Amino acid sequence: MVSIKGGHKRLITGVIATATAGLALGAFALSGTANGATESAEAAGAGKHAKPTVILEHGAFADGSSWNGVIADLRADGYPVVAAANPLRGPASDAAALRTVLDHVKGPKIVVGHSYGGNVISEAATDDPEVKALVYVAAFLPAPGESALELTNKYPGSTLPGTLDPVTYQQADGTTATDLYIQQDKFHHQFAADVPSGQAALMAAEQRPIAQAALEEKATTAAWKTIPSWDIVTTEDLNIPPAVQRFMAKRAHTHTTEVAASHSVAVSHPHLVADVIERAARATVR
Repeated sequence: MVSIKGGHKRLITGVIATATAGLALGAFALSGTANGATESAEAAGAGKHAKPTVILEHGAFADGSSWNGVIADLRADGYPVVAAANPLRGPASDAAALRTVLDHVKGPKIVVGHSYGGNVISEAATDDPEVKALVYVAAFLPAPGESALELTNKYPGSTLPGTLDPVTYQQADGTTATDLYIQQDKFHHQFAADVPSGQAALMAAEQRPIAQAALEEKATTAAWKTIPSWDIVTTEDLNIPPAVQRFMAKRAHTHTTEVAASHSVAVSHPHLVADVIERAARATVR
């Protein structure tokens, strides 16, 4: 049992924490309002103590509601929060969408990505001086030239391919594309094994598909090379093998926390995720 201190000195059970060396245009869900986040930054300029805005980017097979428990904790501790809507079409276009959110919210920001959302924040935050820290949650930290698919296959352990439900459709230009879902009857075990079955069933029904091409698109930048980064590694993950997560965390020199959790760690362990985000904020925003 390890005590991880956040705004409420929460006690997290079953967590192994280790420190190493070393987030669509006009369509985003808000904790409060966009103006509320902007007003927080303006209050800082007026000499009041304001906390950075936390920008949350969900990954594939999920949506903004996957952050609900994390948002509740962050708001209780005084953090403005924006849960961005990830289009899940490809790292470059998704990063462009996320940048509209980053540009809209003024002041210092902590940017958080889950799963494929890690690809997106790694590109969107590059060269943004207002992004003070990155937090990766069971996420990809690709280097330029790497794709999510390539990284997943770097070490064995992912059982995701056998659970996918591909849907091919015709695009407006006449070409075809494929969206990927997780089969609903396999979703609980594959994606959210430590989430109550009823809640996992809702998540399965609400999942948003990712374009197959998005998992094959190569990264062009890596914001973690210049922005302080934190990483939550999920040791019971069946999507991104733990060995892959550890490889990326070590390469990026992140402050790393390991937890025996499924890929849906933000749902099953929201207090832990919120605590890591707050630690990143306290370490980088004065």
